[in-house]
Amino acid sequence: MWQNLKAFLLFLGEVLKVVVVSLAIILPIRYFLVQPFYVKGASMEPNFYDHDYLLIDEISYRFHEPVRGEVVVLRYPRDRSQFFIKRVIGLPGERVVVKEQKVWLGQNGGELKLLAEPYLGEWVRTQGQQDITLQAEQYYVLGDNRSASLDSRSFGPIVRGEIIGRSWVRAWPFDRWTVFKPAALAL
Repeated sequence: MWQNLKAFLLFLGEVLKVVVVSLAIILPIRYFLVQPFYVKGASMEPNFYDHDYLLIDEISYRFHEPVRGEVVVLRYPRDRSQFFIKRVIGLPGERVVVKEQKVWLGQNGGELKLLAEPYLGEWVRTQGQQDITLQAEQYYVLGDNRSASLDSRSFGPIVRGEIIGRSWVRAWPFDRWTVFKPAALAL
């Protein structure tokens, strides 16, 4: 009887060691490097669909700033408990103009240029009228499915601190598994 109890306690101790070591490895990765994100809604279709499961790179933005064209996960400015997925369009100091169902960008008071958006379908139109100059640390974000997206056209620019990280891997569904490379869109 005591032999069985002793064997059980040794087994339990080994299991506890494995759990502690696993948590010591997994928790820092989960909270400081990579975060899972589950896409809800159609605001990023056709590039990201409802129920896509993504891994978000949280460490890259500790070394460089977000780049135009990258898809980021951010805290919703009006309710920080909610997370959104959007594409970075305007960078700090730029002028963003939404008119004629398109997005125009200008730098340093210069000429406005039409933003080429190759990730959008030809049928996508950017509704609304807006003319805003971004301040330091501000970014303008839009969903790829502009007619179904709650984005900077309604809640305004976001600040750098609201960005959690950039989309890194689409892990689910398996048939659409993708590693996303940082993408920059030129003016």
